Amino acid sequence: MKTRHVLRAARLASAAAAAGCLGLLLVSGCAETPKPRTVKPAVATSAAEAGGMDALIGAAKREGTLNAIALPRDWANYGGLIDGFEKKYGITVTVADPQASSQDEIDAVKEGGKRADAPDVIDVGDSFARTAARQGLLAQYRVAEYDSIPDSQKDAKARWSNNYGGYVSIGCNAGLVKPCPRTFADLLGPRYKGRVSLNGDPTRSNAAFAGVYAAALANGGSFDDIQPGLDFFAELKKRGNFNPTESTSTAVETGSTPISIDWDYVNLDYADRFRDKGVDWHVSIPFDGSFAQYYALAVNRNAPHPAAARLWQEYLFSVAGQNLRLTGYARPVLMETMREDGTLDEAAAARLPTVEGEPRFPTDAQVEKASRTVDREWARVMED
Repeated sequence: MKTRHVLRAARLASAAAAAGCLGLLLVSGCAETPKPRTVKPAVATSAAEAGGMDALIGAAKREGTLNAIALPRDWANYGGLIDGFEKKYGITVTVADPQASSQDEIDAVKEGGKRADAPDVIDVGDSFARTAARQGLLAQYRVAEYDSIPDSQKDAKARWSNNYGGYVSIGCNAGLVKPCPRTFADLLGPRYKGRVSLNGDPTRSNAAFAGVYAAALANGGSFDDIQPGLDFFAELKKRGNFNPTESTSTAVETGSTPISIDWDYVNLDYADRFRDKGVDWHVSIPFDGSFAQYYALAVNRNAPHPAAARLWQEYLFSVAGQNLRLTGYARPVLMETMREDGTLDEAAAARLPTVEGEPRFPTDAQVEKASRTVDREWARVMED
């Protein structure tokens, strides 16, 4: 991989420099390599700047708390990640409004200001992360694995980095719906009246926005043209098939949303968790609208617990954190790097659904254009 060549070149350069210094010592001595400056965690852009990982861990433990928001325990294995972080470091993680949307998170950062209860960290769709970065809400911070994250999955200024992702899927309660739909085209059938839901409002929820994007790809649209996705949901509503109830875990368990367009890792978790409760939840990745995306992690510039916030980032990008993502069916952003170096949990990776072809991702400009279109048109198409 390109990253490996870069790291190897850096190591060779470092070795060459050391050799040169050794040669100079024989003649006239050599100046010591200056140590990186040490600053307070609140302004540290790396663990090294905070005095190293041990110093960062110590500072985070003294803070003792991490304020999070919108992290349901059943989403991409956040339950396992929170438990693992608390056990490893003895830091209490509090989660405000677990079912909040990406936009709710940004609003909470804005409204929280420098209050003690403001979110320390956020987990949002990368289009929302870009917005937060432009608004000056995020701190620059490079995790130890920053260089291994693909360039397309991180901010060049390290204000956010994508951590995990998945594919838009169709979940279906096979005990209530027969047959279960497998494509977007299927969802228009008369047997699905009042049954098809999204995970929230696409103007505020990244999962719902991705559902509209996937529907566009299934209906002649493209990364440059999300309008066919809006037209699809307008038609779905016109036929009486759209269910405005948000497809949360409670709604799925109770049967309020028998068909849910959501990320595959969310729907696959429902299938596991509700099986013993009599819910036969089937999951399909629609071949007519294959859409993949990652979620971004970021530190609030005014985080009330700045050391814990940065340590949380390090944990979620570590081998342990990335493998915990896998056990929740989410695809870690470092998956290929970990597979190459032998640190990937291959058993967990084998449980992921098979998807044909390599995922493609819209550019920043395409996402921003699509977001503006959805913001402008969604309410109108749902009212007509």
